[in-house]
Amino acid sequence: MVPSEENQLVPKEVESAAEEPRVLCIIQDTTNSKTVNERVTLNLPASTPLKRLFEDVASKVGYVNGTFDLVWGNGDNVADTQTPLDPNSDKSILDAGFEPGKKNFLHLTDRDGEQPHIMPEESGTTDDSGQDRFIGPLPREGSVGCTNDYVSQSYSYSSVLSKSETGYVGLVNQAMTCYLNSLLQTLFMTPEFRNALYKWEFEESEEDPVTSIPYQLQRLFVLLQTSKKRAIETTDVTRSFGWDSSEAWQQHDVQELCRVMFDALEQKWKQTEQADLINQLYQGKLKDYVRCLECGYEGWRIDTYLDIPLVIRPYGSSQAFASVEEALHAFIQPEILDGPNQYFCERCKKKCDARKGLRFLHFPYLLTLQLKRFDFDYTTMHRIKLNDRMTFPEELDMSVFIDVEDEKSPQTESCTDSGAENEGSCHSDQMSNDFSNDDGVDEGICLESNSAAERISKAGSEKSSLLYELFSVMVHSGSAAGGHYYACIKSFSDDQWYSFNDQHVSKITQEDIKKTYGGSSGSRGYYSSAFASSTNAYMLIYRLKDPTRNAKFLEAHEYPEHIKQLVQKERELEEQEKRQREIERNTCKIKLFCMHPTKQIMMEKKLEVHKDRTLKEAVEIAYKLMDLEEAVPLDCCRLVKYDEFHDYLERSYEGEEETPMGLLLGGVKSTYMFDLLLETRRPDQIFQCYKPGEVMVKVHVVDLKTETVAPPISVRAYLNQTVSEFKQLISKATHLPAETMRVVLERCYNDLRLLNVSSKTLKAEGFFRSNKVFTESSESLDRHVAYTDSHLWKLLDRHANTIRLYVSLPEQSPGSQFRRAVYQKSSGDSGNLDEACERVKGPVGNMKSVEAILEESTEKLKSLSLQQQQEGDNGDSSKSTEASDFENIESPLNEIDSSASAENRELENQIQISDPENLQSEERSDSDVNNDRSTSSVDSDILSSSHSSDTLCNVDNAPLPLANGLDSHSITSSRRSKANQGKKETWDTAEEDSGTDSEYDESGKSRGEAQYMYFKSEPYTADEGSGERQKWLMVHVDKRITLSAFKQHLEPFVGVPSSHFKVFRVYASNQEFESVRLTETLSSFSDDNKITIRLGRALKKGEYRVKVYQLLVNEPEPCKFLLDAVFAKGMTVRQSKEELLPQLREQCGLDLTIDRFRLRKKSWKNPGTVFLDYHIYEEDINISSNWEVFLEILDGVEKMKSMSQLAVLSRRWRPSEMKLDSFQEVVLESSSVEELKEKLSEVSGIPLENIEFAKGRGTFPCDISILEIHQDLDWNPKVSTLNVWPLYICDDGAVIFYRDKTEELMELTDEQRNELMKKESSRLQKTGHRVTYSPRKEKALKIYLDGAPNKDLTQD
Repeated sequence: MVPSEENQLVPKEVESAAEEPRVLCIIQDTTNSKTVNERVTLNLPASTPLKRLFEDVASKVGYVNGTFDLVWGNGDNVADTQTPLDPNSDKSILDAGFEPGKKNFLHLTDRDGEQPHIMPEESGTTDDSGQDRFIGPLPREGSVGCTNDYVSQSYSYSSVLSKSETGYVGLVNQAMTCYLNSLLQTLFMTPEFRNALYKWEFEESEEDPVTSIPYQLQRLFVLLQTSKKRAIETTDVTRSFGWDSSEAWQQHDVQELCRVMFDALEQKWKQTEQADLINQLYQGKLKDYVRCLECGYEGWRIDTYLDIPLVIRPYGSSQAFASVEEALHAFIQPEILDGPNQYFCERCKKKCDARKGLRFLHFPYLLTLQLKRFDFDYTTMHRIKLNDRMTFPEELDMSVFIDVEDEKSPQTESCTDSGAENEGSCHSDQMSNDFSNDDGVDEGICLESNSAAERISKAGSEKSSLLYELFSVMVHSGSAAGGHYYACIKSFSDDQWYSFNDQHVSKITQEDIKKTYGGSSGSRGYYSSAFASSTNAYMLIYRLKDPTRNAKFLEAHEYPEHIKQLVQKERELEEQEKRQREIERNTCKIKLFCMHPTKQIMMEKKLEVHKDRTLKEAVEIAYKLMDLEEAVPLDCCRLVKYDEFHDYLERSYEGEEETPMGLLLGGVKSTYMFDLLLETRRPDQIFQCYKPGEVMVKVHVVDLKTETVAPPISVRAYLNQTVSEFKQLISKATHLPAETMRVVLERCYNDLRLLNVSSKTLKAEGFFRSNKVFTESSESLDRHVAYTDSHLWKLLDRHANTIRLYVSLPEQSPGSQFRRAVYQKSSGDSGNLDEACERVKGPVGNMKSVEAILEESTEKLKSLSLQQQQEGDNGDSSKSTEASDFENIESPLNEIDSSASAENRELENQIQISDPENLQSEERSDSDVNNDRSTSSVDSDILSSSHSSDTLCNVDNAPLPLANGLDSHSITSSRRSKANQGKKETWDTAEEDSGTDSEYDESGKSRGEAQYMYFKSEPYTADEGSGERQKWLMVHVDKRITLSAFKQHLEPFVGVPSSHFKVFRVYASNQEFESVRLTETLSSFSDDNKITIRLGRALKKGEYRVKVYQLLVNEPEPCKFLLDAVFAKGMTVRQSKEELLPQLREQCGLDLTIDRFRLRKKSWKNPGTVFLDYHIYEEDINISSNWEVFLEILDGVEKMKSMSQLAVLSRRWRPSEMKLDSFQEVVLESSSVEELKEKLSEVSGIPLENIEFAKGRGTFPCDISILEIHQDLDWNPKVSTLNVWPLYICDDGAVIFYRDKTEELMELTDEQRNELMKKESSRLQKTGHRVTYSPRKEKALKIYLDGAPNKDLTQD
């Protein structure tokens, strides 16, 4: 959060977040339709006055304060939701009825019936509480862009266009790059670093500018200095790091970034003037020494550092250091090595007590202090943040940390066994053994002297000059789990402090810096926990106060020539971007459609045209956009106003070729309520004039002789015209006589209305903006037949309900040889195969039922076998004497009918001689393949219910090839397949029965013998990649046909009876779900849907596909999938177990006897009711199509004999050994707690009076850490029965833990506890159960010098 100058300062507001409740206000602008979906979110202190709320809202939405009202939205905040809030009230929002901790919804409405006045652009930059103010607490790193939770969407756009009043430019947060922004702003505000960076010159011939880190930093600094924007992007800089967009979503430590970036710059600057820049500015030196306390011998080594890490709390202490000075003294405080830690002295040749410590030899020009606020709590195994208060001075005197006397013992030798104490924070730099030869070591700043004595003298004289001034504080707000960085930086130009918080820059004071010390005046118990959030300083950067070295920023005239050129280049790019924005602001963007004149497909593009371009110029742009140069001349195209939803041409623009598009379209808008259509014509045609108020009619001419429907002809009419006048209009367009003309209006799906009252108007008949009619004008007798019995009605009805499906046949389908044998014999001519295939759509009743023939090859279900045999016999004897009207329409040549029965008889014979064993093996292999296909049957009921996809009026049907193969094209129908792809499917899962039905009804009559029997198929070549051996059919079928009849039509192509193959519907992403409801129609299917046929036994009425899992109570994974099985209504549990035995043996390798296992209820992963052998499915056990059961192998004889018994799973907890025993089943005769204790005493040997038990929590196996089980469970509940609170054990499968109350808990050392904690954490994570702490996996921060990471497949 960036404060304004009106005392709304960053740290103050952040502090108040911890102490004062905040109110979340969500304001919806309801003043016009464009803004009704936009919301402004403010998170304000509860003490904010209402007057300030109105000011903040006005600033956010860009309205003049006082020209709008705020009323309560839908909610229960106050009783009267229509009374506006008082905009001049000093009452706090808390007193006005706002509730902290809840969402308070407000509506922004018109005041006195007038719309709010829009704030002029100038006022937005003069009021500091306006755009420059950031309302609410500091955004957290976890939120997208760090501001979306608190700032409206429109705010970010305006914020990048106008520069902050401070004159400084912010940096846009890519997602979680606030740590990068803080460091970049600090480097930019460091004169010595910025000036040195400007002096470096990029050689484009030697390196790609995109991957050059110094060059991209140069560009960024130039933009920060010269840009007129409020904030600029850092994507070019991160791209030069070799980062992709995913890196923007990774949180990193700002100190870690500082190290990595400096290393990368050093590598890039090798052999340049800036090669040693980082060391000159930031590098210091210290001595790591060990001194023998007996002989005075000292071993040492020299280390370099770029920053000094200061601990907040000493290890093991609960008291933090009060200040940076205290922490620095502790940093160089030596420790005594004694006892087992004694040091081996080279001079004494023995282990001696010694003093080990660090001494500063040289402080850098820019001193970086890292406050180590992130730590790890080994007690809780949490990563934590230390929010303790630590003060830091504005001026820091480092001379007190230099020990001159240290250099007076020259007889020292190098020691290599003492590492740095600062946990890798210092760079190791092994120096010469002879200290007098170390030219680079000095306790002060100047390094000119070579003599040790001179250096010591020089150091002593400069101790008084080691005074540093603070100029950058990098603040972290949040917890160890995540947070937000921003920087408080003092400008050396005016000595003013500024807050750089991503794109927001504002002035702050020294008092605000003090608020980043951390801690609190009150109790901060909550905020000291592992996941608390607080705001405090994390990195401090000081600069040495030395007038001879302190630099100022380069002035513009002092820039090197290459920087002047870069400034000019960036300025030109920004001006170009500004011009482009201006063009965008004046560009009309509207949907453009065009029916391609040759391809006959509807194309859709977005037309972008400047508001000042004329209609003629817009036509040229649209012509090129649609790529029509080779299809039609430009003068044969024009733009017309179009309504895509209703497929309606609203008007044409005659005589307005020179009118600007902004005027024609009604101005530049974000969205338009209409579209444009690029209409084309042939050179010999003329364009029709479309006037507002006309209705559009697509006229399809029907030919009853050939049973075809012609493509549409567009006709314009008026709603007040009569039907007689309308027929005359059609007659002119189609050249058909109006006297014998019949006109049928398709008002909506399956609503075909004959227009037979000549005097009625089109409006009275139900015409709308866009309409579809069918017309026929023959002299046939069909005109005199009742309309619903006429040939015309039946043909149109079939046309409206026919859909095109693509059917994938099984690869191993015997259908090809099967069809060849059938149809060659029946027709005598193999060339007529396709024609014969198409004619397998006669009455299904003429075809002998295959159910009885294949009875022996299907699984015999005892409870259904007699009924099935009767149905099969009835099916055999049933012969249909009725032929549907559709069959007559489809097969006008009656000579084909005689061959149909022969084909059916041959089909019967072929099926009869099929090898039943072969069919069984095919079914078994299919089951094997689908064992792991959880979607093959589990979700079949959900995904196969019937819902018509055409329920709205004025929705045209897709192009349907009719008998002659002609397609019916229109603007709407050509896009229908596209619309259906985006349509969300809905299914009705409620069904009276199981979701499956027999293919034959009670009378034995084939259900496929329905009224709607149109079915036409032809071979189809699928796209590449679908498999060379895969066969496809393109099927045109009446979607009112049942699934059962549809499967029977497919029998000749699949080669097996319909009961031996399954139909899978293919959805998006190639997901397949089985369709099993045989009595339901194909009405939920739409054009171009795909269907996959798989061999395997289909379900009959009363059957259910069930997934069988093995229950392994003492295994790490207690639930193991075994196989898919079929259970039937009326079957006993014992019968289903008999059916399972051979499948378990063949598919799972389990050789069991029927009494060696049980079946039980499965509720997700929890074992439930034990099913007894005499239980009957659907009577005693509810069963559904989406059903799963557990199979449990028994160790001995089944103990469960009655439903009154209760089986629980018990597990003993041994606190003295810190371990759990295996599960044991205990069978109770009642729900008595006393009986449970008796049984537990029997199996464990624990005296009855010492038994304590507790119910397990969560999902089976109710895993819990052994470190928590002893105290976390509700041991020994005070109840007498198990079926009451808090146990509620009413069903089999409950988990009971028990223990001996006299057994003492094992005492653990810290080491044992930590080891157990790690093991338990690993175990519970593997089993997928609750783990107390799951740290986010962090990605290492890397900068790739070649511009891109090397993909190492061996690394994570």
